[in-house]
Amino acid sequence: MQQAKCAGHYELGDRNVTRMGYGAMQLAGLHVFGPPKDRQQAIAVLRAALEMGVDHIDTSDFYGPHVTNQIIREALHPYRDDLVIVTKVGARRGADASWREAMAPAELEAAVYDNLNNLGLDVIDVVNLRLMFDVMGPAEGDLEVPLTALAELQRKGVVRHIGLSNATAKQIAQARGIVDIVCVQNQYNLAHRADDALVAQLASDGIAYVPFFPLGGFSPLQSSVLERVATECGATPLQTALAWLLQRSPNILLIPGTSSVAHLQQNVAAAALKLSPQAVATLDGIGARQD
Repeated sequence: MQQAKCAGHYELGDRNVTRMGYGAMQLAGLHVFGPPKDRQQAIAVLRAALEMGVDHIDTSDFYGPHVTNQIIREALHPYRDDLVIVTKVGARRGADASWREAMAPAELEAAVYDNLNNLGLDVIDVVNLRLMFDVMGPAEGDLEVPLTALAELQRKGVVRHIGLSNATAKQIAQARGIVDIVCVQNQYNLAHRADDALVAQLASDGIAYVPFFPLGGFSPLQSSVLERVATECGATPLQTALAWLLQRSPNILLIPGTSSVAHLQQNVAAAALKLSPQAVATLDGIGARQD
């Protein structure tokens, strides 16, 4: 059963995708660096995701680096016509696994072609510019130079659409004056609600919002309120957190990641979980208390 489709669909550029996608970051090794412990298991997760109805995969060539994209190619190439692959550029990995800025035009061009080569693609559906003015979160900085470079690659036909990651509202406004922006990927979840107003604004503009760390990332969500609501709903806390995001706004696309088929099944099952208005209101209060 293609349960992911229970989440509904939304436009991502010129493609209509299911709102329950898959984030490939966890297919690399520890700290998103080096190869995974079990490459065949990583391949199995990707294939299972598509069987469950996922048609939207988020990745980057700086995962590994190169490792995750090479696994995606091994598992899924030649790609189904309905599969949308979204990647990120703007960062690189140091030999010590550190995350470093790589937003110069030559670096962005090299990154796009690395993604193309490792994924086995001629054109990438969506390339997100991952802003690295501050690794820990959004920080102001001018986007004209890097976005002009990506717009040139779009004109060359190797990039179909452009998005932003780790961006402020001011940067999104500047970006939209340079190129069409089809999605914004920022940290957002039950407890991290700084983008509440931004989610609503993007929805009114028809732009997809893709929360990364939808389950808390490296520090999984923990809340007695969440646990209580989940129990009442007959679901796990993390399924409940994903369902809350799907009901939060119609433009939210989810990309929860995992390296386990069993965990993938649990995540995708959240697409069919419908929370009552009372449950949603109770969960809304978690973010209010965190702020």
